[in-house]
Amino acid sequence: MKINNRFFREIRLKNYLCIIPLIISSYLTGQTINVGGSNWTVSVPTITEAGTNYAGTYESATNLITLSGNLPGSFLNLLTTGAARISVHHTPTTWNSNLHLYAKRSGGSATISGLCVLCTATINGGTTYTEIPQAVATAFFTINFTGVLGLGNSVSYTGINAQLQISGVSVIVPATTYSTQVVFTIGPN
Repeated sequence: MKINNRFFREIRLKNYLCIIPLIISSYLTGQTINVGGSNWTVSVPTITEAGTNYAGTYESATNLITLSGNLPGSFLNLLTTGAARISVHHTPTTWNSNLHLYAKRSGGSATISGLCVLCTATINGGTTYTEIPQAVATAFFTINFTGVLGLGNSVSYTGINAQLQISGVSVIVPATTYSTQVVFTIGPN
């Protein structure tokens, strides 16, 4: 009899351990980040020798990328710091380690909806160039909110423009086509 009783306790424990990740993941879903914009092609003159016939650093238009999205109340309730972090990294297809990619943001607004006492939502940081690393995300900017959350809360953000910069173009970088994909993620700060 003791063997059966122990067997059932172990199964119950395993079932509870499987349910906990399901419950946690249901609270973490729903936050969105929408990325709009277009590809950026940098025109670099043919570099034949060291000198000043090229800039070495190039910037995109200020509104190359536009970010918007929503943070639902279930996500806001999990944020102990009152802020969500937008992070960025790039995944190269063809790249040279001498090239460095940067991003900065401008504009944007954030609003909090639902029942909330003295609530505000703001976008902070990211207004100076931040280097975009390969594969490992780095903080780009935060969406902060304050106040006492009530029912049906969510934070919407829109109109956040991002500009890219590339540096390191020189005669020592082989002449070919380089490409990478810029990836934005959202999570707790």
